[in-house]
Amino acid sequence: MTNSHGPLLYEGKAKRVYAADQDDWVLVEYKNDATAFNALKREQIADKGRLNCQISARLFELLEQEGIPTHFLGLVDETWMAVQKVQVIPLEVVLRNVATGSLCKQTPIVQGTSLEPALLDLYYKDDAFGDPLLTESRLELLQLVSAEQRQAIEVLARRVNAVLVPFFLGLDLQLVDFKLELGCNASGELLVADEISPDTCRLWDLRTSDPKQRILDKDRFRQDLGGLIEAYGEVCKRVQGACPNPRNYR
Repeated sequence: MTNSHGPLLYEGKAKRVYAADQDDWVLVEYKNDATAFNALKREQIADKGRLNCQISARLFELLEQEGIPTHFLGLVDETWMAVQKVQVIPLEVVLRNVATGSLCKQTPIVQGTSLEPALLDLYYKDDAFGDPLLTESRLELLQLVSAEQRQAIEVLARRVNAVLVPFFLGLDLQLVDFKLELGCNASGELLVADEISPDTCRLWDLRTSDPKQRILDKDRFRQDLGGLIEAYGEVCKRVQGACPNPRNYR
């Protein structure tokens, strides 16, 4: 990165967040770390950070064009972006369009079952507790969000899903499910934050019927399938071909 940045504010599994020269902005560096199972499985994979940064930037631009507010301000370089500083809501918001993963392990729903409307699950975002699934009663008990915020979160998440499902379908990709993190900026506006990438989305390639080869997301790492960078690179290539170039930070 050629631009100067301030001190490190936070380091997560896949990104580092640094202070910027404006109080309400921060700079985010995408790392090459691949993690799964709350980081119990971890590996460094070259070029992963760049691919996730480039994919996320373009998908944020797509959402912005559709009137969905995000924290994205612009790309700094291939692995850095500038974003609005947000107060992250301690929830992982998961939209499921097709049954797979934990849903099939925890219920008798058959893998591959289409879910219409998409199932929305909320998880308590805290690694110390294993990011547990929340019931509505537990959500109310913990007072993580107000009833109005809870409704706004679902409305925004479903708007994102309504944009991304047909977009990916046009790229011969099925958006099986995805995780969103949301936050409020200095004005109190609810924004899509974090990232939208193969790290946070399950994407199946509709150009093949092979149940392993079709996986173009982090499940390749979770399931020891190999070919993670090739899969992410394929997603990036298709997204780049369909999205305008993202704006640059200054």
